[in-house]
Amino acid sequence: MLKTLFLTAIAAFVSTSTYAVESSTTPTKTSSSVSFAIIKTAKLPVAEGLVFSGGSLLKKVDSNFSAFLVRHGDSTFLFDAGLGNKVAEQYQQDMPLWQRLFFKYDDPVSSARSQLNRAGIAPVKTIILSHSHWDHASGISDFPDATVLAPEAEMAIIRHPTTGVGGSWPSQVAAKTIKWKTLEFKPVAYENFDRSVDLFGDGSIVLVPLFGHTVGSVGMFVTVDSGKRYFFVGDAVWNAQALKKGSPKFWAARLLVDDDGAHTQQSIEQIRTLMAKRPEIVVVPAHDGTVQQALGYFPAWVK
Repeated sequence: MLKTLFLTAIAAFVSTSTYAVESSTTPTKTSSSVSFAIIKTAKLPVAEGLVFSGGSLLKKVDSNFSAFLVRHGDSTFLFDAGLGNKVAEQYQQDMPLWQRLFFKYDDPVSSARSQLNRAGIAPVKTIILSHSHWDHASGISDFPDATVLAPEAEMAIIRHPTTGVGGSWPSQVAAKTIKWKTLEFKPVAYENFDRSVDLFGDGSIVLVPLFGHTVGSVGMFVTVDSGKRYFFVGDAVWNAQALKKGSPKFWAARLLVDDDGAHTQQSIEQIRTLMAKRPEIVVVPAHDGTVQQALGYFPAWVK
């Protein structure tokens, strides 16, 4: 972040291009247990004002680099891969020297793969990207048997990777061995989104388009066993506080990392509209250390 100032239901899902989708704004009852865990792979303290416009330059906030492990019955997958075991090598190869002054991460890095290994959990077979920027795609290489999903718009970027903080890095996404699969949204409304993908056909985990930060950014709704609902919004915003006033990212960061500033702002307003209608939904930005700390980190599960 700032960009840094800054499994078999799911197996069946990834083996076909047709997804089970339900038109619903409220999850249906499911007999499968649903939970998630936040795998913090690294963090970086950053001045709030460099995270969102109007924030304090005197207040530091933790910018996390997280992967989100989601469990549905016996199936598990990652939403984003966080920083991986090869991030140092990737960073040296594809982060321009001048950007290293502003876009970095604190060592040590504890990758999602290493944390799963320590917990005795088998490597996931599916990764869904909120988007393909370096701090979300780094860990893909740690899961060579996984299928990686992204919308066609994002795949267009991935097929033509570029360096820099706003790019999809060749060192992370160009390997011919990566098992890419195109995620296809269906014209079925979910909440205030006109398209969606219901991953398991029970309304518990629903993906929606959240374009702007990148042309193929994805948001994810998860309803856990308790009935509590969470909305993972990737990098539409870096910190939930920005949603109070609909604040965009700090202007310089915005120019470098948001593909389309106006479209990103539309996504922010769409999230704000949803929050006003459904205040019980917890919005989880990919980098918000405060929100994530309150939910707890792997090996703890939110149920």
